[in-house]
Amino acid sequence: MADYQPWFGDHQHIDIGYSTVDPATLRKQIQHARELGIYAFAVDWYGERQPYLDRSYAALQKAAAETGFHVALMYDETEEDNGHATEDALSAMYYAYRHYIGPDAPGRSAYLTFDNRPVIFIFPKRGHTDWTQVRQQVNGWEQPPILIYKDHPPSQYVNAFDGVYAWVHPGPHGWAGDGSEWGEQYLQNFYKKMPDKYPGKIIVGGAWPGFDDRKASWTLNRRMDRRCGKTFEDTLRLFQQNNNPERPMPFLMIATWNDYEEGTQIEDGVSHCGERAAYARKAP
Repeated sequence: MADYQPWFGDHQHIDIGYSTVDPATLRKQIQHARELGIYAFAVDWYGERQPYLDRSYAALQKAAAETGFHVALMYDETEEDNGHATEDALSAMYYAYRHYIGPDAPGRSAYLTFDNRPVIFIFPKRGHTDWTQVRQQVNGWEQPPILIYKDHPPSQYVNAFDGVYAWVHPGPHGWAGDGSEWGEQYLQNFYKKMPDKYPGKIIVGGAWPGFDDRKASWTLNRRMDRRCGKTFEDTLRLFQQNNNPERPMPFLMIATWNDYEEGTQIEDGVSHCGERAAYARKAP
C-alpha cells in the first residue's frame, strides 16, 4: 500500500498541477497505482478539522469503490497542545464510522480490512491523546477497528493499539547534510526489535524512495538522496529480508504516493537520478 496526500489543489499547499478532489484525477491515480501492484492508499486525514482533506478522502473512497481499489484512513493527531486532542480524536472516529467505515457508509466496500476488521493508521503529533478512551469508543463498532501506530506507542497506551508501522526516518545519528543517510539502521532495528517488543501485534514494514522537504513551507532542510532509485530498492530489500514467512507482515507501507512537498512521492517515478524531481503534471 502507499500513503496518499489528499491536500493538493488547496491553496495552503504547492501547486503540482492537479486537484485531489477531482474524480478524473483520482481514477487515473488508482489505475496507475494498480499497475504498480499497489493494493490500497492510506490517506492522511484530520477528521472535520480539515474540510478540504475530508472532501478529498470522500471522493477517493467513492472512486475506489467504483474500481475495486481500497483505501484506509491515516488519522493525524491534533498537533496543537490545546487540551482537545482526545476530544478531536473521539469526534473524528465517530465521524469516520458514520461516513466511511460503518454499515451504512457509502463506498464501504472500498475500506481496507484485515481479518474482517477495518484498519486505521495513526500518525502521532504531540502525543496528548488519551488513546484508551478512543479504544473504548471504537470497541463499540460493529467490527472494532485495527489501530496501527507509527513506531512506538506511548507506554501507557500500548494496549490500545493492534500494531505498529515504519515511517521515513534516518538512522540514530540523524539526517546527513549530503543526503547519504537513508534509514538502513532505523529499518534494521524496527524489523529486529518490534516483534519482540510488541508480541502478537501487527508489524507493518516501510519503504521509501528518498526525502527532501525543501519545497515545504515547514521545511527543516532535511534530505535523503534517492540515489537513482537505490534508496527505494534498498528499503524494499530490507522488508523482503525481514519478512518472516512463518509470520508474514500483512502490509508494506510505501511513503509516499504523492507527497511532493517532502519529496517522497513515487507517482512520478522513484529514481530521478540526481535531476530535479518533476511535479506530477510533468510526469510521463
